[in-house]
Amino acid sequence: MKKILSPLMLAMALTAAGSAMAQTAPAAPESTLSFNVGGVSEYRYRGITQSRFDPALQGGADYADKSGAYIGIWGSSIKWIKDAGGDSNAEVDIYGGYKFTVGDIGYDVGFLRYEYSGNKLNPSANTNELYGAVTIGPTTVKYSQSTGNLFGFANSKGSTYLDFTATFDLGDGYTFAPHLGYQKVKGTDNAKYSYTDYALTLAKDLGNGLTASAAIIGTDAEKGSYVYGTKQLGKSGLVVGLKYAF
Repeated sequence: MKKILSPLMLAMALTAAGSAMAQTAPAAPESTLSFNVGGVSEYRYRGITQSRFDPALQGGADYADKSGAYIGIWGSSIKWIKDAGGDSNAEVDIYGGYKFTVGDIGYDVGFLRYEYSGNKLNPSANTNELYGAVTIGPTTVKYSQSTGNLFGFANSKGSTYLDFTATFDLGDGYTFAPHLGYQKVKGTDNAKYSYTDYALTLAKDLGNGLTASAAIIGTDAEKGSYVYGTKQLGKSGLVVGLKYAF
């Protein structure tokens, strides 16, 4: 009996151990296709309002391959092109890149195209940027550099944007994300357009793909640099939004 039970118990133990390992082994990465749509009380980008403090509709789609490669498209209604004498009321961003990790550090490198179809500005507002980001724990540091003129600024090739963003899980579906960035606009006549921006964002996961957010956003942009009439487009303000992801 002892000779029979010993192999049987060993086989049962090995089976149980194998089952436990299968349950705790990390799931293999999968490719995903996702969509999002939402609205904000105003559209701010790098601290500057793109919608002249008015509400904006936004939406996009993303494909993430299990290899780490990804592509996406995102758009928003805007007003600044027409305010600058152009002829476009929408921004469409097309991007792609590759994400990977080494140890506990995450990396992200990619390309982003800002398209303002038919904007008719000279130089064109259409902009291309290369970017790279490093994530350690809750903090991400990202560096972006334009490959040509930046958002219609003449002789601004090579303009850069460096930003730091942290995301903290507060529990109960709440997250808090402080952000600090610096936009450097190159060109001998463009120094006054360089500035620092900041944001403090509180978001709440409402479930079923819905997320609500509220952010205090502002800049130290030089007075008169980013304006519409008498409005300073980089002044501090509260921006609220609602997004549905599916």
